Amino acid sequence: MPQIDSFSPIRPRRPNVYTGSPLDRMAERRADAAFIAEARAHPHAIVAPIWRTQSLFLGQAARFFSVAETASFSPQEEHWIFLGYWEQRPVFAVDLNQHEEPQGLLPGDGAAFADIRGLGGILPVGEASILAYARGLIHWQSRTRFCSVCGSPCVPQSAGHVMHCTGCGTDHFPRSDPAVIMLVLKEDRALLGHASRFPEGMYSTLAGFVEPGESLEEAVRREVAEETGVMVGAVSYHSSQPWPFPQSLMLGFHAEGLSEEITFHDAELADARWFTRDQCRNAEAHGFRLPGPDSIARRLIEDWLADEA
Repeated sequence: MPQIDSFSPIRPRRPNVYTGSPLDRMAERRADAAFIAEARAHPHAIVAPIWRTQSLFLGQAARFFSVAETASFSPQEEHWIFLGYWEQRPVFAVDLNQHEEPQGLLPGDGAAFADIRGLGGILPVGEASILAYARGLIHWQSRTRFCSVCGSPCVPQSAGHVMHCTGCGTDHFPRSDPAVIMLVLKEDRALLGHASRFPEGMYSTLAGFVEPGESLEEAVRREVAEETGVMVGAVSYHSSQPWPFPQSLMLGFHAEGLSEEITFHDAELADARWFTRDQCRNAEAHGFRLPGPDSIARRLIEDWLADEA
């Protein structure tokens, strides 16, 4: 198998969306009830509301609540999650999933709940990161209401970062599922696939979850072979991206394609093709679409295009 240095790495040219958090998470203070209460009482505290996985926006900007603005719908104590401090201001997420309709939660200035995926790529770096963090934690809490060990109900502790079993006492902690995402390259062409769940005409990089007992490089080679039959040699790390849709950590790579023929061994992809740089630069003219601008998949493609000698 080729050595790793036989495949020149392609460096990231800008940070990925949902990275670059401005927060001091202050994890060591989460269990300090007095500290959390003081933070909640801070006159400039910021609250990121999440309703049914959606964040609050005013136009194309994130709309945060003040603590005073939450009084109209009085979220219960267990629905508050301390995220950290941002420029001397405490930041909280509030889970509003228990409300059937969002109308009574809105501040009356035209703000509305929407999926962060539609706006994450144009939000300021700090805001996108905070909203992704809030969404991920609240999703994890909603999936950890009962203990996986004994089945008893769990309650939030440590300012929302621990789900404690009321039966056996097991503490459950937030999780992220590691997934590899890779742009396979061969003779100045890139391998992109179309999954049936994608929007019509969209082709993206291949991706898949890391299995137990598997290195990241091994996962890259296995996933590409499983989905397309293409053999991969050298693998070069690019960057990572939290992806709270619902709870992944995307680990991005460029990979060296050793074979060209595409064969489908499972139903993961509806189609896969090799694309030239010109096709990727002018995707619409060639009848396809690239993945969204907030995705690491798009970064892997754009950095490859910019790396042309």
